[in-house]
Amino acid sequence: MLHLAALGLVLTSTVTLSSSAVVLENGMPILWAQTASQVTELPVQNGILTPNPWHFLNRQSFYRLMIGATDPYMSYMGKNSTDNPMWGVSMELGWMLTSGRLGDPTGSTTCGLQTGDTMCISPESFWGCMNYFTSALPFLSAAQQGFLGENIQVQLQVPVGVEGFCTTFAECSTSHPDVMSKWDAFYQALKATTESTLPDNEKKDSILGVYWTAKMASTYASAACNAKKNHYSSEEKSFANSWLESAEYVAAAHFHSNLEKSLLFLNPVPSRLLQVGDVAPNIADLSKEENHSLSIFSWMRNINFILGGSMVRMWKGAMCSMTSRERGKELLEQLIINPSFPTTTFLSVITEMSRSC
Repeated sequence: MLHLAALGLVLTSTVTLSSSAVVLENGMPILWAQTASQVTELPVQNGILTPNPWHFLNRQSFYRLMIGATDPYMSYMGKNSTDNPMWGVSMELGWMLTSGRLGDPTGSTTCGLQTGDTMCISPESFWGCMNYFTSALPFLSAAQQGFLGENIQVQLQVPVGVEGFCTTFAECSTSHPDVMSKWDAFYQALKATTESTLPDNEKKDSILGVYWTAKMASTYASAACNAKKNHYSSEEKSFANSWLESAEYVAAAHFHSNLEKSLLFLNPVPSRLLQVGDVAPNIADLSKEENHSLSIFSWMRNINFILGGSMVRMWKGAMCSMTSRERGKELLEQLIINPSFPTTTFLSVITEMSRSC
């Protein structure tokens, strides 16, 4: 059960954010201590797991359980206990909560709003809808592949007002076969890699590649959520589109989305929903870092649009080797967190790298 003190923290964070996005609490994702650390802590009915993916703590529990289940297969990821790439998505979900992006944007219910159930994830939220595909679907695949225990069956709850979301492995495999097959491939690759004789750095790069392939399949499937963007301001809608496009860059670079690295990218993202008239880098109640990241997101999307999509294609082409992907990760870090890093340098380096592939 959610403690009142923890609930108060979320409410306070949501109201008072002004310097940067809140993505951690006591060094862990938001409300991590309130989530399930064992599968048996999730709701069960007639021997079948029945978690509610539209409740924040249940959905965040999916990540905690998947991280715990896959950690034993990822010793080559690093020496820290937070080197699993799934830490990134768990932190994203926490940011969506504290920034108000999981609440009902239509105002027709109090789901996810301070005046209602703050742990409720609204099916009308574009962000909550998009995240369903990167939380519920990989969780169902993990159960199917035996990562959550032997013969674990899962039937996700469908609260009143929720429609159009698959709730079992079989159902999701029918409605989203590409997504489920790629998550299955990720879990199978984890098992196979433990027996591989490849050096650790090659194992790491390989698994990150398979992970991002699955993650991007989920992201592409979340196009089913696109109509929900219309509930927001044009500024928030533009940011959402930029956010989706930015995933192409981090995926191609096999970004190691552990807790430490993900924090670098999530700290400067906007700590509240964008409103009409919010134009970076001059949004008064957002920090310099937030204004900078919004400007960069916008610049990257605009340049790619002007170039007819060729910047994303050029970037993907440039990420042709482990060496170039390492360089690509460094470039992205500089672009997002270093305000003095010139965008012209980013373009020229991509051009140079794509020629060398």
